Amino acid sequence: MIKRQQIKDLLKSTAFDTEVTVMGWVRTFRNNQFIALNDGSCMGNIQVVIDFNNLPDELLKRITTGAAISATGKLIESLGKGQTVEIKATNIEILGDSDPEKFPLQPKKHSLEFLREIAHLRFRTNTFNAVFKVRHALAFAIHQFYNERGFVYMHTPVITASDAEGAGEMFKVTTLDFDNPPRTEDGKVDFSQDFFARATNLTVSGQLEGELAAMAFGKIYTFGPTFRAENSNTTRHLAEFWMIEPEFAFADLEDNMQLAEDMMKYVIKYALDHCKEELEFLNNRLAEEDKQKPQNERSEFSLLEKLDFCLANDFERLTYTEAIRILKSSKPNQKKQFKYLIDEWGADLQSEHERYLVEKHFKKPVILTDYPADIKSFYMRQNEPDAEGRQTVAAMDILFPGIGEMIGGSQREERLDRLTQRMEALNIPQDELWWYLDTRRFGSAPHAGFGLGFERLVLFVTGMTNIRDVIAFPRFPKNAEF
Repeated sequence: MIKRQQIKDLLKSTAFDTEVTVMGWVRTFRNNQFIALNDGSCMGNIQVVIDFNNLPDELLKRITTGAAISATGKLIESLGKGQTVEIKATNIEILGDSDPEKFPLQPKKHSLEFLREIAHLRFRTNTFNAVFKVRHALAFAIHQFYNERGFVYMHTPVITASDAEGAGEMFKVTTLDFDNPPRTEDGKVDFSQDFFARATNLTVSGQLEGELAAMAFGKIYTFGPTFRAENSNTTRHLAEFWMIEPEFAFADLEDNMQLAEDMMKYVIKYALDHCKEELEFLNNRLAEEDKQKPQNERSEFSLLEKLDFCLANDFERLTYTEAIRILKSSKPNQKKQFKYLIDEWGADLQSEHERYLVEKHFKKPVILTDYPADIKSFYMRQNEPDAEGRQTVAAMDILFPGIGEMIGGSQREERLDRLTQRMEALNIPQDELWWYLDTRRFGSAPHAGFGLGFERLVLFVTGMTNIRDVIAFPRFPKNAEF
């Protein structure tokens, strides 16, 4: 195939009068003369100028929106507005036709709802070009951040027999015949005859396995797909999503908070430094959307201001108990404007409470610590009871503007007796997690870790409002298309 140049390089080039070849997809074709061509290397199009008098009508008819073409010609300085260079074509080749009557992406603004229905084509729009370039940059930055700090990248299993969260909302993995599964004497499905000879599921977290590795390598992280069979259709939930989960030994809650804050600032700065064009586009897009809203619903910050704001401020750190005190006396609570009113210690905070703390009260990212044990997972380290005899755990949640909870983590319970007591209280079978308990039997050490839902990070950095728009092919209840 002929060597081609990328459009992103040509748009910056001053090598005029040299012959170049570009290949891409037609965005628009005006006056039988001007082709706006995009090859995905950047958001910008390059203008290809053709001499329609020297091209056959049959070829001209095939230059339609969505068609893939190759254009060869001289790179010249553009005299028109909106571009500095253009290509004066001497040869056009159609690589792939696109029927203009059927191609769903036309040169106009499409709603995000419509684009979700054609997720296989939405990458060709500027919005999704920008979103997924930012997603790529954030993923790269995550790996770079941990690599620089000596963490080992660990692939934990996608298929597992454990439920790390104890939530029970898991997808089952089986090869048994659904219509006629083997059964035990008491009528239950006999999983001993299944592929893995036991009941297995898609993982909800790599944390427990990550802890095993941290007890050998000292510092590890996972970055992989996780699954929740939760029947939720909100703009913040997916059935399949990606999680970043570091685990590190000889660390306490303070170390955990610092690592999480450092990571968030690192990846946000990386995106700002490496995705300027994309973030400026998304910033302008958000500003245009904001203009359509009533004044009281408009964002206080632009997208770029919000990202800079997170870098400029140290995250506010306070305990759950202090947060409850603030929320109980807050105006929305006093005036009963919260959907879920805060009336007592022990309540599980909702997104509206988390966002109030971040956006209204402190006006900066917030790290909440020391939650009631009753609303947190079994593996979190138990604190000594407070002055009122209430049991808390060394947990932390990091709250971000517009999102609420971004990160959840804790110092892990390294004491075998405390951990087994907690498991007994919650009816978690110890024989099924014998391997996890072994880490407390053989060289146990203080350790900590957290989980970051990657799509929530992308949602925050891009300013998108629906999590289904920041993953390539969203999986949610009643939908597994593409």
